[in-house]
Amino acid sequence: MPTPNDLLQRSVQLACLNVEAGGGPFGAVIADGEGRIVAEGRNSVTRCNDPTAHAEINAIRQACRTRGDFRLDGLLLYSSCEPCPMCMAAAWWARLDGVVFASTRQQAAAAGFDDDRIWQAIETGTTSSAMPIRQVALPLAGEEFDRWLATTDRKSY
Repeated sequence: MPTPNDLLQRSVQLACLNVEAGGGPFGAVIADGEGRIVAEGRNSVTRCNDPTAHAEINAIRQACRTRGDFRLDGLLLYSSCEPCPMCMAAAWWARLDGVVFASTRQQAAAAGFDDDRIWQAIETGTTSSAMPIRQVALPLAGEEFDRWLATTDRKSY
């Protein structure tokens, strides 16, 4: 069975293969506690013109399809680089058991990827100065949640 280091090395290998194929330098693997790979992902942002197509997101989407569920309890994410805030949030939402990464966000920033700028805005609470964010009160605001709560056959997150 592959060790955690083997799985992390596989994520780096996927990142290198993706660079050779003209993509971004990011790869990810999702595996169970025994080291069995459930999903792999490569960054496809530029190929798909999709800013959310990070390696981790692609791996999470594949793992969810494979598992037939949006919850990935019992699985770990191995990433070639420290996940950005979007990917970390996706890992939380997927309820992965943990994240292991190789390269740091500072290394990514030195290569021209600005995830560190987003992390800093979150950590300092200055997200609204980085990109204007505002709430507009509407009379129907909250109706969607009332309807959700009134639905008896809803599948809870």
